[in-house]
Parts: sequence; structure tokens; C-alpha cells
Amino acid sequence: MWARNAVKNAARVLGTAGQARSLQVRSFRVPREAENSKYGRTREDYVRVLDTFAQHRACAVLRTNSEEACSKAMEAAIAGGFKIVEFTLTTPGCLNVLADFRKKYDGKILVGCGTVMDIEDGQNALDAGAEFLVAPVLIPEVVKYCASRNIVIAPGCATPSELYEAYLMGAPLQKLFPGVAGGHTFVKAVSAALPMLHINPTSGVDLDNAGDFLMNGAASVGLVAPLFDPADISSKNWDAITYKASKVIKNCEKAGPLKRKAY
Repeated sequence: MWARNAVKNAARVLGTAGQARSLQVRSFRVPREAENSKYGRTREDYVRVLDTFAQHRACAVLRTNSEEACSKAMEAAIAGGFKIVEFTLTTPGCLNVLADFRKKYDGKILVGCGTVMDIEDGQNALDAGAEFLVAPVLIPEVVKYCASRNIVIAPGCATPSELYEAYLMGAPLQKLFPGVAGGHTFVKAVSAALPMLHINPTSGVDLDNAGDFLMNGAASVGLVAPLFDPADISSKNWDAITYKASKVIKNCEKAGPLKRKAY
């Protein structure tokens, strides 16, 4: 059960004997009944979400223990320039806030949901209006469910093998989590060897190095604690979050939009 159109990821890498070899082109097809189901998305919507990631390349990822703070902190990040936001299910009232933001910013801000651990979590997030889903780990049934319905999913992966496995399952974005030794140099090495991937690092990305990740192979990045400092949230220092958002967005803009590969 896979996405409808063939993914044109014709990539070449060096084999162990120094000979260039072609990687297999993966074909994904969405059954019509899945696309037409309650949770199915059109191919056009799928491409729209991925094009938004390719254009802006930075996502504000919020975890907090306060529903009230959740709204105000994310408003501050948007004021600083973020066009893609993610609310995590570990936040109280996450889906209520997500629904409010989707209504308020529909067509202006891309709104997603993180910490999706099973299909029911994903369905609840989609019911609230989530335009993409993120998981902290690689959960095959969730990835395949999303891939069969044109739902953009970014599962968490910790190794090159997991990143590639997520790609084979149909995940168009692969979240690098947790942070790895080497930071952007690790991403550069992996993306060079596996150019069909669209790696999205989160842990280990900060206000100063976000642009370095993007210029060294990352398709996009997620900003978590460096953007949403718990001290700023507890003291209601929303201006500090806006300032940090503006700083990191300027660093990311230096990398420019991603020339998106086929998904």
C-alpha cells in the first residue's frame, strides 16, 4: 500500500569496489479506496505540504506542560517568521490548540502534530486538522498507513539503516532523532551516500547551527528547546521566543529553498 505516483529517485552511489551502481527506483501507489477514505489525502495536498517544507525548511516544535503557554509560545514563534509549526501530543490540550491554529492560520501556516505513536494518535491529529504527522521513532504500521493515504509522515530514525528503511516504507521525510555525534557532518555523510533521503534533524539543532545542517545535506530542520526555552515559557517571555525565532529563520534563509527531489 503505497503512494500513487512512482517516486523518481534515480540516484547513483559508489559501490564497495569503487564502481558506480544505480539504486533501485521505488514505486509507491495509493489505492483509490484509501485516497477516498475519511483520512485519505489527495496527491496535490501531499505535494503542497512537501513543497512548503522545501520552501521554508524550518519547523517550530513545541513541547510544554501548559495549554495556555502552548498557544502564546507558538504565536511568538510565528511572529518571528516560522511558517511550519508542530504541536506534540505530550502537551496538554495539544489537539485543541492545533485545531485553533489550523482555523486561524489555514493557508498561511503549515500545522502538524508530533509524538504520534500509533494509528489512532494519527487519526485524532488529522481530525483536529493536522497537515502532517511526526513520530519520535520508526513505527512501520503508522508509516505504511500514512503512505497509503498521501499523508506526510516524518518518523524518528537514529541510524542510516533506519532512515533508509523509513524511506522504503514510504515516509517522504525522515526525522533524525535523537541527536548524533558529528551533527551536520553526520548528515552530510549520510545524505551523500543515500541521496534519495530527505533528512529532518531536530535534537542537536540550535539557533546558530540550523543553517549548517541545511547547507550540509539536511532537507529541513526542527527547532525544539533552543527556540522554546522552558525558562522563557515559565516567565512568559514571549518576546525572547520571537527574537530567537527571527534569528534562526535568518540563518536558515541563507541556505535558500530546497531543490526538491521526487518523492
